[in-house]
Amino acid sequence: MDNVELSDPPCGLEKEFNALLTPDAIRFLAQLTSAFSIDVDKILWHRTARKVELDLTNNRPDFSPDTAHIRNDTSWRVAAVPRRLQNRHVDIGDTPPYQTERFHRALMSSAQGIQVDFDDGNCPTFYNQIKGIFNVYQVVHGKIPGLPPVSEAPVLMMRPRAWNMVEHNMLVNGREIPGPLFDYGLLMYHTGRRLYKSESGPFFYLSKVESFLEAKLWNQIFVWTEEKLGLPLGSIKATVLIENVLASFEMEEILYELKDHSAGLNCGIWDYSASFVNKFGHRPEFLLPDRSKYVNMEKHFLKSYMDLLVQTCHRREALATGGMAAHLLPKDKESAEYQSVTAAVTRLKLFEINAGVDGFMVYDIDLVAPMQRLFQEHTSGPNQLHVIPSVKISQSDLLIMPAGGVTLFGLKYNIAVGILFIDAWLKGEGHFFYCGKVEDSATAEISRSQVWQWIRHQVKFEDDDRVVTRGLVHALVQQVECQLVEESQLSDLQKRRLHTAAELFLEIVLKRDFPEFITTYLNLDHTFLSNKF
Repeated sequence: MDNVELSDPPCGLEKEFNALLTPDAIRFLAQLTSAFSIDVDKILWHRTARKVELDLTNNRPDFSPDTAHIRNDTSWRVAAVPRRLQNRHVDIGDTPPYQTERFHRALMSSAQGIQVDFDDGNCPTFYNQIKGIFNVYQVVHGKIPGLPPVSEAPVLMMRPRAWNMVEHNMLVNGREIPGPLFDYGLLMYHTGRRLYKSESGPFFYLSKVESFLEAKLWNQIFVWTEEKLGLPLGSIKATVLIENVLASFEMEEILYELKDHSAGLNCGIWDYSASFVNKFGHRPEFLLPDRSKYVNMEKHFLKSYMDLLVQTCHRREALATGGMAAHLLPKDKESAEYQSVTAAVTRLKLFEINAGVDGFMVYDIDLVAPMQRLFQEHTSGPNQLHVIPSVKISQSDLLIMPAGGVTLFGLKYNIAVGILFIDAWLKGEGHFFYCGKVEDSATAEISRSQVWQWIRHQVKFEDDDRVVTRGLVHALVQQVECQLVEESQLSDLQKRRLHTAAELFLEIVLKRDFPEFITTYLNLDHTFLSNKF
């Protein structure tokens, strides 16, 4: 394997590294990468070309006439999912498996599934990836005393990194390999056959898919893997997260390309909303108002997106799942705050249930049981495949921005979330807790996107006459940084890290051109900083 270069094991994980990266596993990863590396490049080039075309023409995305035959053909359906995927009521989200205690607690819960997260809620240090994949391996092979066998635990919905991420610690043919191929390849090599024999997988979430061409590539990867590992065609099942506005116009095509391997589609709120700034943020007609006040799933553009997703999935007998409740329950179950949080989550999730979703995610494990009861009280059976919204969603329904302005509170909240996410990333964590919620890269994306866009369009506050300018944002970043230092007793190292995070946040939101993903920016442009802190 002269074409492979691998970094040394992360400190303290020599045993785990050697158990995973055996000569045969390395050979499997190298073959997987060699087979699909050029296709991954083409996917990323296609994204760039599509963005350039939209910018040059000032066009808007629409349902493509080139694939109308797929949408108009009423005969095709996705393949039926295995028994253990037929009920998707409640998954536990944002569960990076390197966090052993939370991962094991989730496995002991009554949830239908666990989002085993190597993406949005995870910081992909080499330590975290090796520890996380090893923990999955241990669980699948029944090596952890006290945990239920994988056939009786919540199903593992494994979410590898998205195409925008690379793995710095493994090179094949002189190039760093795509992050998702590293995660997916090791997970499949070490657990795929065992999960299949246990009727518990292998099941995946696919993040940040922007077009049916990307779904087609994943399908080819699945077929290649099934042949290599001796699994029947269609053994792998994947739920695609529709996190990009361009993908919302290609939902049927995405299902079609994955029809033998589909576990349905998923709709969220923050990555999807941030994608509008990513693709059209320089256009004033796509100005997104204060998310803390004016952006929620009840707004027309998001409700239309959810209705279209449910309709599309259920027409093709595919499951449709909703986003994650990020709220954290207070410890005092008798407190008014506990009742308030429970009521807020219940209202938001009942809205999704009434829209026809078959399931959704929660972060707080203590929300699993009440949300399962909510499904039982308002639906019958394991899913809502029979619910097909009788709506006709147009291009304008998906692209109209909600009314509303910008507030000082919203600007400061976005700044705080952006700084704290970068601070968490610099210490090797992919999510953090703030104001009673879990925040991850999805909320960091929408936060820094809004700040960039508001500066770009010199937006006026609705609560006073000031304009969002570079100078104002610079002053507020300093103010927020001081407040965060005052609220916590930080060491000198922690203060330096927070200050670096504030400087990086300013660097990102003041860029002339919008950086596509905050995680890519941190992972590629500032890789060295992870070693500093």
